[in-house]
Amino acid sequence: MKYLENGRFRDQSLMRLTLGGALVFLLGLWVSAFGVYFSRLTLSPSSVVSYYRGSEETFQPARTFGSMVEVTHGHMAMMALVLLLLTHLAIFVPAPRRLKAIGIAGTFAAAFVNEASGWLVRFVHPGFAPLKPVAFLVSQAFQLALLAVLAVYLFRRAEERDEKAAPQGAPARPAPIQRSAGLAEPDETAGESEAESAAESAA
Repeated sequence: MKYLENGRFRDQSLMRLTLGGALVFLLGLWVSAFGVYFSRLTLSPSSVVSYYRGSEETFQPARTFGSMVEVTHGHMAMMALVLLLLTHLAIFVPAPRRLKAIGIAGTFAAAFVNEASGWLVRFVHPGFAPLKPVAFLVSQAFQLALLAVLAVYLFRRAEERDEKAAPQGAPARPAPIQRSAGLAEPDETAGESEAESAAESAA
């Protein structure tokens, strides 16, 4: 958590490798979602109604309660983990808090409506059919935006931190301490005065 909060995880090559690999798999999941959707539906509300409520013209049966529960059960678990990972990492991106809140809330809301729209079409009213393609596209757009922002943030060169600069106006060390630490030049004048004092006392 410490490395995520201050962005120092970008300085760790293994953390960049781990998170970068995860983003690659999430991008593959994002692309395959289009294949799953368009293999069954189109952007037309009529295709949504036919898929969920059946069609006499194409002899397509309506979706059963059991089949929909099975699909929804798997989707809920998968999307919870995927969106948790994406939105959790997005929290640490240097962006306005309001913008991040909108992105996180919009991502979860669009994904939820995408799942719920099928149930509404099948068991409530076919008039909810336009919700399915709209929610699907909006959900995909939010997820792609998060993936892009995280990829840029992850691989962007970390800003250099000037940790070696000494504070301005700091008091100088006393000469004895500096000499004992090897930080100051020996005082030749002081050495000469000590030698003269010793000669006078011997005389």
